[in-house]
Amino acid sequence: MCPLTDDLWVISFIGRDRPGLIRDILNRPALQNVNIVDMDQRVMQGICVMTVVADFASAETTPGKLEQWYQDNAERLAIDFSFLPLEGHQGRRQTAKELYVVTILARDRPGIIRDVAEVATRYEINIERASVTARGELISIEFLMDFAECIVEDCRAQLKRECERLGLDVVIQDLSQSRKEKRLIVFDMDMTIVDFEIINRLASFAGVDEEVKAITDRAMNGEMDFKESLRQRVCLLKGMPLTTLQEIAADLELTPGSEELIHHLKQVGYKIALISGGFTYFTDVLKERLGFDYVFANVLEIEDGVLTGRIKGDIIDAEAKGRMIFQLAEKEKISPDNIVAVGDGANDCLMIKNAGLGVAFNAKEVLKKVSDGSLSRENLLGLLNVLGLAEKEREV
Repeated sequence: MCPLTDDLWVISFIGRDRPGLIRDILNRPALQNVNIVDMDQRVMQGICVMTVVADFASAETTPGKLEQWYQDNAERLAIDFSFLPLEGHQGRRQTAKELYVVTILARDRPGIIRDVAEVATRYEINIERASVTARGELISIEFLMDFAECIVEDCRAQLKRECERLGLDVVIQDLSQSRKEKRLIVFDMDMTIVDFEIINRLASFAGVDEEVKAITDRAMNGEMDFKESLRQRVCLLKGMPLTTLQEIAADLELTPGSEELIHHLKQVGYKIALISGGFTYFTDVLKERLGFDYVFANVLEIEDGVLTGRIKGDIIDAEAKGRMIFQLAEKEKISPDNIVAVGDGANDCLMIKNAGLGVAFNAKEVLKKVSDGSLSRENLLGLLNVLGLAEKEREV
């Protein structure tokens, strides 16, 4: 039987954190048969903040007497406290909720939480909880938001758009989906792990950079079939000596944070895959350098030490990338829900859609629309926060 509302009281406590504090605070209610039916407790900057909902229906005391006991013992316990009857103070209905974990990443500044709260209010999204993690100049704020009062897909799109306007990276995950363990992370290569488009660098050496870049841009924006665009670009590289590939491979500039990110992910047991519409010559170098468990890319045909301008075998395009999510899941004996995909262009759309969590990194608009959220170039390490792997240093 549910307790009567007038038997329920909200009691809040605040005090310097120490071992045994929660025991000391809750000992008296337990002795008086006061039932704690809800509770939220956390430590911020060494201060313990705890709120409980206490049921006095079968208690051997009254709220007034318990409040007086805390008043008499506040100095000994080193706490401040407040009592509030639940009846008449409840704000929102307790019907079915649509809960989402919303992770915000940005350079720290005053007003970020206020700005996000203003956007949420505008679209009738309720904030149920928020916590903050600092990492140098970067800050990560994890919100638990209820989308029950709005059309979820519309609100997700609006929230992503408004956060981008505010200069904030955002990733939005269904609460139940966010709780599913992630075990494998798939990355695109060019402009994700490597900080440039390798084929554009090849083209620059060949003196056809303008032609290749124009085709690349059209393909990455979804304006041109990827297979045809790749064939056209590779054809322009005909006659390039293998030594040029070796020179570029020896100087692969990584995206800031990518090496640290992959190292940390492997340290905590994640499998790491690289699925690229680029070339195996370079993915093999990255596998050796960074320790990828799987790499997939296209094979350049080389004869007599020069490029023929052709690709050997099947081309890895958007459809192939999408299929590989399921193939990797089967190989690792996991669900696609346990996979995270990170990419930047139109040919990553299916890969992003098929993974349990899809993140657009420094991405084109076409990819942002189908992803769960986006990270900007300086925030790749923020993926650790999205996955709950960054140590929480302070909370709000």
